[in-house]
Amino acid sequence: MEIEPFALERWFATHEADNLMLAESGIRPLDPTRFDLVPDDFGYVIPTGGDPDLRGRIGDRYDRAADEVLLTCGTQEANFVTFAALMGEHAVVVTPTYQSLHALPEAFGEVTRVELDAADDWRLDPDAVAEAIRPDTALVVLNNPNNPTGRVHGPDTVRAVYDHAADAGAYLLCDEVYRPFAGTEDGAVELPPPAASLGPYGVSTCGLSKGYGLAGLRFGWLAGPPEVVEAAAQWKDYTTISPPAVSQRVAEQALEPETEAEILAENRELAARNRELVEAFVDRHGLGWSDPETGVNAFIEVPDGFFGGQSFCERVVEEAGVVLAPGDAFDQPDHFRLGFGDETAHLEEGLERLDGLLERHG
Repeated sequence: MEIEPFALERWFATHEADNLMLAESGIRPLDPTRFDLVPDDFGYVIPTGGDPDLRGRIGDRYDRAADEVLLTCGTQEANFVTFAALMGEHAVVVTPTYQSLHALPEAFGEVTRVELDAADDWRLDPDAVAEAIRPDTALVVLNNPNNPTGRVHGPDTVRAVYDHAADAGAYLLCDEVYRPFAGTEDGAVELPPPAASLGPYGVSTCGLSKGYGLAGLRFGWLAGPPEVVEAAAQWKDYTTISPPAVSQRVAEQALEPETEAEILAENRELAARNRELVEAFVDRHGLGWSDPETGVNAFIEVPDGFFGGQSFCERVVEEAGVVLAPGDAFDQPDHFRLGFGDETAHLEEGLERLDGLLERHG
């Protein structure tokens, strides 16, 4: 088994320590003093799949029972153990997307990619998914809302993708870690039901990193059919065994209805305010972008005069001390990803530095 190097994480490891980060893909971290951080003890969480009451509360979001939810160390682990449990000979993956969603299944088997249509605002054609499915397809993989574009695939699209997968006896794994951003109070973004609630072939993964500002907890979950959760739990026995006790303690508080509503309202307000600043930036410089419907990621075309995303991002680090995410990490070398989830003053400083660089280069 071979795994492709994680291009984005290697890029961050090289540059993020000493520069201003505009490449983070989540909201700014919450103050830990908002929570009681002390668990009952520092033993393993028992049962190792996570507290049944918390799993039941999470399961309610998917019309699933507690034993149809597995608590994990972040959404990343939820995806990993699901791939390990379900991946057979072949998977269909909708791209561009977070690298692990295609690199992991590629390490286990063969992958056919279905590209979002950049010329049509990064929309997904469900028929393209149907055409890519083979008799040996075990999984169809979707990221919704999408990273890096911020595009939301609507109810009809996701239902059609699910139906195509289910008709072939394949599971639909949907990474929904950006879903909490999209529950806007004015209903401007029409969300589909989560994949795990669509039927016996639906699996959802999510966590507290991107939308909640709790990335350092490394707390996530998967929800789906009992046989999937059981198979994933057997793989988790070989990775982290149980979720961290401190992380589960905080998750219990963060997912209380009133607390969750307060956190998400704050974070959506910050994201909306910062999005306006990014929109003004791309307008100032006449740049094309993904015009994200939700989340805190803007996928922006590389300005004229620069040789691709990697080269542009390297120049930005060298001359402006700002870290962006090269589109090459998403197999889109003509783009870069800019994260706007940090505090507004941080974003304003970064955009000011980018303004100066682009003005110097005409």
